[in-house]
Amino acid sequence: MNRQHMLALGLAAGAGAALIGVRLARARRRISFAGRVVVITGGSRGLGLVMARMFADEGARVCLLARDINELDRARIDLEARGASVLALRCDVRRRADVRAAVDTIVDQWRAIDVLVNNAGVIQVGPFEHMTHEDFDNAMATHFWGPLHLILEAIPIMRGRGFGRIVNISSLGGRIAVPHLGPYCASKFALVGLSDAARTELDKYGIRVTTVCPGLMRTGSPPNAHVKGNHEAEYAWFAISDSLPGLTTSAQSAARQILDACRHGDPELTITLQARLAAIANAAVPAAVARAMMLVTRLLPAPTDMSGDQIKRGRESESRWAPSLATTLIARHDPHESCGNSE
Repeated sequence: MNRQHMLALGLAAGAGAALIGVRLARARRRISFAGRVVVITGGSRGLGLVMARMFADEGARVCLLARDINELDRARIDLEARGASVLALRCDVRRRADVRAAVDTIVDQWRAIDVLVNNAGVIQVGPFEHMTHEDFDNAMATHFWGPLHLILEAIPIMRGRGFGRIVNISSLGGRIAVPHLGPYCASKFALVGLSDAARTELDKYGIRVTTVCPGLMRTGSPPNAHVKGNHEAEYAWFAISDSLPGLTTSAQSAARQILDACRHGDPELTITLQARLAAIANAAVPAAVARAMMLVTRLLPAPTDMSGDQIKRGRESESRWAPSLATTLIARHDPHESCGNSE
């Protein structure tokens, strides 16, 4: 055997040993959710509700935080029917006082917060020219300040017990800026930075932080999106993109992967192969990805007159293109389960 073969074998053996070591270390971090107190923002519908069901099925005590009391009641009844121990609290995560009051209630009742999932979200679709300070304020308040409020409230509780899991649901749009989603992407980028920074500093207290960046998910969000510009055309491309077979993943599949990452304290999770490839491409050839996004922008609806400054919900922007056969996968969702904001 020549030297090159020996070197190749040595490298292969070293890589194999390293992989085994990584897997063993991950297995040692594995936890059970049985009896854990799990807090989920935006938990009354969509991905949040799907995750809540999965946590509940594993024996966790689940606290749902959301703004719409009627949806909270529906979600609570749904989970209680599965035998879960549930606390459903009206909470606007954008308001620090609401968050503090909710955390006080959780600790008074259950004495702990073991897992925090920052999932609440809002999405604004439309050209940059139609977005205002208020649109960016709302996105930042929901995706950055809301998670920060909860993280700061949870840290003393988790640190005192020497244990905690924090999961921050960002987006591929928090890694790569997607055209016509300016406020959403800006705020999700901020959440990625917050999540990554918290992970590096909280690990020494036994608190593991997971940054989740899903690609396209079929959560039924388009009807609840805030649409600006040419409302019907903007809603059509957004709704069709959210329902493309083979390029999107279901909320159930995403939720299973998120729970697995949380269970093992993984540092990050990117959901869907397409999202992982896009993130790799953006890191390797950022200029090429930027040019591609510029070309995509030219294919999207152009800004319109002042009427485009008006916010309409997706369901108010429907046309012959959406709903249609192209959005069949969205239409399969229960409207009470759809997500897209934290109301």
